[in-house]
Amino acid sequence: MLNIHREPLGGGFEIYVSKSYHFSTDTILLANFADRKGGRLRVDLGSGCGTIALLWLKDNKNLDVAAVEIQQDACELLRRSVEFNNVGESLRIINSDLKKLKGKLEFGKYDLVACNPPYKLGGAGVPNPEDKKLIARHETECTLDDICQAASKLLQFGGRFCVCQRPERLPDVMESMRRFDLEPKTLRLVQQRLDKQPKLFLLEGRKGGKRGYMETMPTLFIEDGSGDFSDEMMKIYGNYKSAEV
Repeated sequence: MLNIHREPLGGGFEIYVSKSYHFSTDTILLANFADRKGGRLRVDLGSGCGTIALLWLKDNKNLDVAAVEIQQDACELLRRSVEFNNVGESLRIINSDLKKLKGKLEFGKYDLVACNPPYKLGGAGVPNPEDKKLIARHETECTLDDICQAASKLLQFGGRFCVCQRPERLPDVMESMRRFDLEPKTLRLVQQRLDKQPKLFLLEGRKGGKRGYMETMPTLFIEDGSGDFSDEMMKIYGNYKSAEV
């Protein structure tokens, strides 16, 4: 792999990234959203270079985290990050299709599963000619149903599944969650600034949850009125805020 380098995650943690495997603000927001209610046993589905898993461990090295990623090159980057940050006892890398986790991870065990999924439907939009990015951005290797089904199998009763997606796909995500016994319970929209439409949503589903109530959190604004990071974004970024995303 070419152009590999480390980027800071704060708290002394650094992550290996490349041109094909890196992360964005969306990833950081999802890690924070999922982390707010705790839970020791966690899985990061479609982990890529492992950003969410490492951000979790940055703040709590006593977690038991599994990072599932189908692409071997991404797993190799994460292995380097695990070694660099000395978290081998807390983070397992599962190089696997998330549709084939039987025998690799224990079903019905985990407190929390998170996934930053491909945002585009398979066949939608202009496909990225680079296979690695095509898999990350389009539903070529897995669909929303595949992701929700995997999360439902992994979670114990009452466990949480957290996902981010583009607002236009909110009905698809909620429909898929309910199809696999993951009841949508908490929704948060993300806007760049006040005069823009939402660009992202963060959604939490509860395994076996009852229908009838979903909390809608206040909108998260990336920027304040001056075009700088909002106070909340500064808190989320913490000592990582000076790095580029």
